[in-house]
Amino acid sequence: MRVRFAPSPTGPLHPGGVRTALFNYLLVRKAGGQMVLRIEDTDQTRFVPGAEEFIIESLSWCGIEFDEGVHKGGAFGPYRQSERKAMYRQYALQLVESGHAYYAFDTEEELDTMREQFKASGVASPQYNAISRVRMKNSLSLPSDEVARRLEAGEAYVIRFKMPRGREVRVQDRIRGLVVVQTAQLDDKVLFKSDGMPTYHLANVVDDRLMEITHVIRGEEWLPSTPLHVLLYEAFGWQDTMPEFSHLPLLLKPDGDGKLSKRDGDRLGLPFYATEWTNPETGDKTPGYREAGYFPEAYVNFLALLGWNPGDNREMFTMDELIQAFSLDRVNKHGARYDFTKLQWFNQQYLRHRSVDSLVEPCRKILMDKGWEAEDAVLKALIPLVMDRMVLVSDFAKEVESFFEDPTTYDESVVAKKWGGAFPTVLHELIGCYESSEEVWGAAVAEALFKEVAARHHVTPGSLLQGLRLAVTGQASGPALFEWMGLRGRSACVARLRRAAAALPAN
Repeated sequence: MRVRFAPSPTGPLHPGGVRTALFNYLLVRKAGGQMVLRIEDTDQTRFVPGAEEFIIESLSWCGIEFDEGVHKGGAFGPYRQSERKAMYRQYALQLVESGHAYYAFDTEEELDTMREQFKASGVASPQYNAISRVRMKNSLSLPSDEVARRLEAGEAYVIRFKMPRGREVRVQDRIRGLVVVQTAQLDDKVLFKSDGMPTYHLANVVDDRLMEITHVIRGEEWLPSTPLHVLLYEAFGWQDTMPEFSHLPLLLKPDGDGKLSKRDGDRLGLPFYATEWTNPETGDKTPGYREAGYFPEAYVNFLALLGWNPGDNREMFTMDELIQAFSLDRVNKHGARYDFTKLQWFNQQYLRHRSVDSLVEPCRKILMDKGWEAEDAVLKALIPLVMDRMVLVSDFAKEVESFFEDPTTYDESVVAKKWGGAFPTVLHELIGCYESSEEVWGAAVAEALFKEVAARHHVTPGSLLQGLRLAVTGQASGPALFEWMGLRGRSACVARLRRAAAALPAN
């Protein structure tokens, strides 16, 4: 098995492109075959500097590696279509000579006139096809000597495929089953442009043949072009080596209404690309999931389940487990919703399964960036205390802010509800108990003394707990309070309780 991922360097790689690369990778690794990265830059007008490097970097971060490609080399190179330019002309001319294609000399103005005339006649979607071609300037409608004169004079031309009439094209798609298209619905696509570059249609068929690609897995948007590609394989006499086609479902907006776009990420304030994209014109940087603190394993796990399911209730997969479980037979035909909240859930699950030791250094860096310090023992105890409240490693700063910064204000709504009744008396007595206790300070001591004071005043500890949390942390909710207090230390907790006592509302 040989598969290829063949993006165009027209900008940053869309999540749908990453998923296409991933599905190719899973399929070919399970089969023990080779994966090729081919850059399809035939449309030089849309070329964006830096896009190719971005594609490679993003896929590498995801753990998607190639056996051959622009960055790896290989026996079937070059792997950048602009470097194969001279080769495509001979295949285009071969089709002209065999009668499957023809020269077309029409100018843009003449093409516009043709379209306007057909529209005026009631044709909603004018095409350059078997009906209109006889009225245009091409090697099928012009005398042969006129064609020769135009070519010799160096007149601009394109080479178009001569779509056969009255044919039924049958495509057996691995995901969608049998797709049948009548050639009357297809137009004479340009195969070779006037700038000497092939179009996608010619280049991808020729390259797939020469690179011995056995399976083509690509986005749904290429399904309408596949009948033409099948006809090209026939025209070249390559039917026996035509690859198996599979067209993946679209990625949809989170609400399922339409195709996913970057605006959906912007609207939700969430990343859209895998890694950071730098706009080559402005220098503006758009952080990706990597920069936002997502784990590549979580991102890959999330993408794998967009349009594919393993046939059971499993959701968590390592890359090796995905490879073993993946099958095109379980890829859906219908679009898959790109649920950002589900991706966050995946990242949270991967975070919770990380060892504390693996998180110490990134969390320490977060503390240093904030100007905070903690000994290793405290840091290793603090991480598991707040881990369940984190989605990203970067959330650590928000979750431990109250640990390092003394509260300066208190939530008035909590104060009104929880700092009345017996609370002031309990608070003052608790401060004295904490200060006078000779027991080694820790979570158990902090909790036991609190319960003793509450019992002496005949109130339940639970009714006082949120008021105590607010006094110590300045927050109405948070991680296990007494473990937090044990880590923070006796003197720091007493100081905070005294500050809260001074802020108690007047009776």
